[in-house]
Amino acid sequence: MRSGVIVFPGSNCEHDVYHVLKHVLGQSTRYLWHKDQEIQDCDLVVVPGGFSYGDYLRSGAVAAHSPILAAVRRHAEAGGLVLGICNGFQILQQANLLPGALIHNRDLRFLCVDAWLQVERADLPFTRGYHQGQVIRIPMAHGEGNFQASEEQLDRLEANGQVVFRYRIDNANGSARAIAGIVNERGNVLGLMPHPERAAESVLGNDDGLAFFAGLVESVAASATSGSPLEVA
Repeated sequence: MRSGVIVFPGSNCEHDVYHVLKHVLGQSTRYLWHKDQEIQDCDLVVVPGGFSYGDYLRSGAVAAHSPILAAVRRHAEAGGLVLGICNGFQILQQANLLPGALIHNRDLRFLCVDAWLQVERADLPFTRGYHQGQVIRIPMAHGEGNFQASEEQLDRLEANGQVVFRYRIDNANGSARAIAGIVNERGNVLGLMPHPERAAESVLGNDDGLAFFAGLVESVAASATSGSPLEVA
């Protein structure tokens, strides 16, 4: 699998994602600069966590208008995989690649804790390594991870099967319907607040996140072997 990890001024999780993809899983991985206008031959584009552009205006707002996001949009429209983690999720929302909004946490405090997530769907490239209903432990660290949308939008997300991860034990940030991660209608653009890249090696005491990235690798490999387009929802 060929992956590109975007680097913005203020992002701070790009090295973590790069390490998992390149060194843990042995995949072809490179950095993409926020001023780049092409992503070239990537199967997966990752919009990582951090504080892009210092979160000025609001989280993800400035990054959503950077040149690389136009290329990300074209990649997504062509069926390519796009993953947004934490601030990356916020950026994808600001770029209208994912619905809803991520606002200040319910208690207006920055949260840095482990989150227990229930996998709502296991039929996506992003969740191939899990089974439906599985509960995994993934770290989260954010001040604006409270997912909100109108009741109509929430009903639509539920009906379309776009809710992929849900907080299982403690919905600490107050997200509507305990939503931790969603996918677009096509199934190739996913955003989630917790950080699977921070739980991808047993030496860290938790490797629940490794299956997330390994599943992506398997999905792309299966598509290449069969010669058919990558299967998404």
